[in-house]
Amino acid sequence: MTTYKDSGVDVREGDRASMIAYAHAASTFASRKGMIGEPVYEKDGYAGFLDMGTYYLVQSDDSTGSKIDLAFDAGRFDTLGYDLTAMVADDAVCTGAESIAISNTIDVPHIDATIIDQLMGGLARACAEQKIAVPAGEIAEVPGAVARAVWSATVVGIVAKDRVLKPETIKAGDVILALRDNVARSNGFSLIRAILSKAQGKEWFKKEWKNGKTWGEVMLTPSVIYSAAILSLIGRYGEPVKVPVKGVAHITGGGIPSKLKRVLKKSGCGAALTDLWPPHEAMTDLIKIGNVPTEEAYRTWNMGSGMLVVLEEKNASRAIELLEKNGIHAKKAGTVTGDPAIHLHAFDGSEVMIGA
Repeated sequence: MTTYKDSGVDVREGDRASMIAYAHAASTFASRKGMIGEPVYEKDGYAGFLDMGTYYLVQSDDSTGSKIDLAFDAGRFDTLGYDLTAMVADDAVCTGAESIAISNTIDVPHIDATIIDQLMGGLARACAEQKIAVPAGEIAEVPGAVARAVWSATVVGIVAKDRVLKPETIKAGDVILALRDNVARSNGFSLIRAILSKAQGKEWFKKEWKNGKTWGEVMLTPSVIYSAAILSLIGRYGEPVKVPVKGVAHITGGGIPSKLKRVLKKSGCGAALTDLWPPHEAMTDLIKIGNVPTEEAYRTWNMGSGMLVVLEEKNASRAIELLEKNGIHAKKAGTVTGDPAIHLHAFDGSEVMIGA
């Protein structure tokens, strides 16, 4: 049996560190009280808010995680820009914000212009598709500080004050839509790499997965970016709302239990998820190889559903129609319940219950 902690990642300690870090960050807020850009205290939110009068500027940060290590092993760098964009823009849209700009930092032990060209080319394509500009960035050559590249980004978004999503309005009977993802997004790669290196050796990424495709190729499948499709429902800045949305959960590190609970906790509700998208076949193969417990899999990866959208049942059909029109496969996956626990029907037919 293999768990995320076995791969060297301690989720609980990470959560504790995040709480400590935010407490220090929040201690700076008073320094801008009464000034333009006064921060809004938003513990456990997907992004930070800066008060700009009639609207908020929204900021969020993330990285490609250890998926970039696989890119270096496999020698392919053109897809990671989609992962980086997804990690930050899809967090920002969970607040209702339209991402307008992404800045990025690439820390490398030694600069290789060809690799930078591939990384930035992918980022440029991903951002252009989402109508996001890349106005700034940094390439830092830091031998000794990093053994391999680390790629991080900050997104800046904008949302009118009266258009911030309000998950506190979620109530029992609301519908939860699941938006389909590809393979593993950009989360849980420490566990993926640990399982496959143990089972297939140091060069596991060169080994065939199926039908002539290697494990490296399938695991480098880029993340689906949902930001523009979600904005087709809630409207970009200055546009009207087409479909009212109450809450959005971006299923990244911590999986459905962590990310959906973050959205539902303000309402005190839970969920019954009976029809999530099935995980990609490569993920089910990985789970078998590593003997990963089902609940651990749902706590580490998105398992096929990269984003969950909560809205009233009367709006579900129109939302699905618009999402599909924007290239995102969506379906009703479950309902909001008065019980604060999350009940999840897993891909293998088992039932997983995550307490309040």
